[in-house]
Amino acid sequence: MQSKGLVKIKLILEYFIIYVIYKFTSILPINQVANFGGFLFKFIGPLTKTQKIVRKNYLQIFPNTNEVKILKESKLSWLSIGKTFFELLILPRIIADKSKINVEGKNNIANIINNNEQVIFVGIHESNWEIVLPTIDKLEIGVGGIYRHINNPYIDKLIFNIRKKSLFSNKSFYTPKGKQSAKDVISGIKKGLSLFLLVDQKDSAGELIPFFNKPSKTQIGFLKLARKYNMKIIPVRNLRNKNNEFTVKFYPPLKNIPKNFSDIEIMKIIHLMIEGWIKDCPSSWFLQHNRFS
Repeated sequence: MQSKGLVKIKLILEYFIIYVIYKFTSILPINQVANFGGFLFKFIGPLTKTQKIVRKNYLQIFPNTNEVKILKESKLSWLSIGKTFFELLILPRIIADKSKINVEGKNNIANIINNNEQVIFVGIHESNWEIVLPTIDKLEIGVGGIYRHINNPYIDKLIFNIRKKSLFSNKSFYTPKGKQSAKDVISGIKKGLSLFLLVDQKDSAGELIPFFNKPSKTQIGFLKLARKYNMKIIPVRNLRNKNNEFTVKFYPPLKNIPKNFSDIEIMKIIHLMIEGWIKDCPSSWFLQHNRFS
């Protein structure tokens, strides 16, 4: 067991490495940052233990895939996650660049913008999911989002500040997953803000709901909030295009769901929708997450 002193030194060294990379990316063009991160992860990722999770997840989506196809798609997945990680370090620059993000489906959120209507935006970990909340904020929709904190507190603070700098509004916010996020979310709703949530990851405290034909622990708490505060659910995707440009696409609110449907039944409908998104471009999804354990 390491002493507290050695643990702190290790944390500081990890932070120093990330900080050097952060400063290095700040002087490079956006495309070079993304491409460098993608190249690095594409090369290293398949050699790590996490590659087993990537393979398992891909086979859960496409059970009859051969190994050649799995390796090809997994490398593309590592490429995508590498770009996303490095782009996070320059997130404010990406959001500020008007040429980088194209928004589709504005007609589906017109009422939200014009009437200050509160909704819950739901998306998944695909392409670069980090751009979605700041893009919603940039559309003058006050919004809050939950993030998973990093175990290294120094790196966690750095990344939090980067995310915060990507926001144009003082109303929008990020909150770390846990007890604090529950308080912040309720507080945000009471202040008239909307929410953006990524609903595709495993939630150990969630309900077992079929996802790609396998019962998987799934969060449904946001559906209770939607009922309690009468908030519509708006699906939103982000897609990576050529030259590391993006499309953020807003869909119409979920509707035609019988009022007597339980939260689990509604989540099954949402799962079917996001399964289609993932099948459309599996290498853009966060295959490195142990979703089906």
